[in-house]
Amino acid sequence: MELIKKIKKTEAQAQEIIEQAKTQAAEHAEEGRENRQKALTEAEQQRKKATESAIAAAQARGRAEVKNLKAQAEKKHQELRDKAGSKMARAAERVTDYLRG
Repeated sequence: MELIKKIKKTEAQAQEIIEQAKTQAAEHAEEGRENRQKALTEAEQQRKKATESAIAAAQARGRAEVKNLKAQAEKKHQELRDKAGSKMARAAERVTDYLRG
C-alpha cells in the first residue's frame, strides 16, 4: 500500500513537472516570437531611415548639381553675348561704312 502511494505521488510529481515544462516551453516560444517581431520591426525602421537618408543625400547632390549647371550655363550665355556683341558692333560699323559710301 505504501509503495502504491509513493508511485502515485511520484506520478503526480512527474505530471506536474511535465506541465511546468510545457508552460515554460510555451513561454520561451512566445518570447522567441516577440524577439523576432521586435528585431523585424527594428530592421524595418533602420531600412526606412537609411532610405530616407539616401534620398536626402541624393536630393542635396541634385540641388548642388543643378546650381553648378545653372552657373555654367549663365557663364557660357554671357560669353556668347559678349562674343555676339563684339561681332554685332563690327557688323554695324561695316554696314554704316558701306551706307556712307
